[in-house]
Amino acid sequence: MVNQSRNIIVKQTTDLLPYINNARTHSDEQVSQIAASIKEFGFTNPILITGDGSIIAGHGRVMAAKKLNLSEVPCIELDHLSDTQRKAYILADNKLSLNAGWDYNLLKIEIEHLQENQFDIEIIGFDSSEINFNPINYDILNEADVDEQLDAMASGVKKAIQIEFDIDHYEEAQQVIKYWRGQGADVGYMILQHLKAEKSNL
Repeated sequence: MVNQSRNIIVKQTTDLLPYINNARTHSDEQVSQIAASIKEFGFTNPILITGDGSIIAGHGRVMAAKKLNLSEVPCIELDHLSDTQRKAYILADNKLSLNAGWDYNLLKIEIEHLQENQFDIEIIGFDSSEINFNPINYDILNEADVDEQLDAMASGVKKAIQIEFDIDHYEEAQQVIKYWRGQGADVGYMILQHLKAEKSNL
């Protein structure tokens, strides 16, 4: 079902209420990026709100507006959503965009065009590591040397994890690993760094 178009209304930023259970986080760096985008392109994406001014979508944009000392922002009031639909849409608005990918050949063309025209790439949220399109020259790698280095690394890892472990600690260790995996951490790297630090203190 397609909803009828809704009018854009202007609201004071101080009158907008963040959703207390908003699961999406916004770092200071990202808010600064949004602010730079608004400064460059204007406020092109209205804030979605409820009738009482609670934010449904646009928390980061409101934070950026305040950073830019904007007293007013464009909003669209969504009065057709039930409480359950509102909660679902808050998550969907953030998650669905993350499920998209990139056509890196086309991305390379677009980025290079912007760079040729001296456009600041950071305004669109990319950093230098993400736009390094130089192809990797695998021909310069010596296969035998690579295999030898991989074997040495594997041997080092095996030695690193051969530590004494009290059986009572297994359950606790499993909980710690489960937690950090849930945070997106490279658990193996963390363990090796910890062991390296322990070894240096011996």
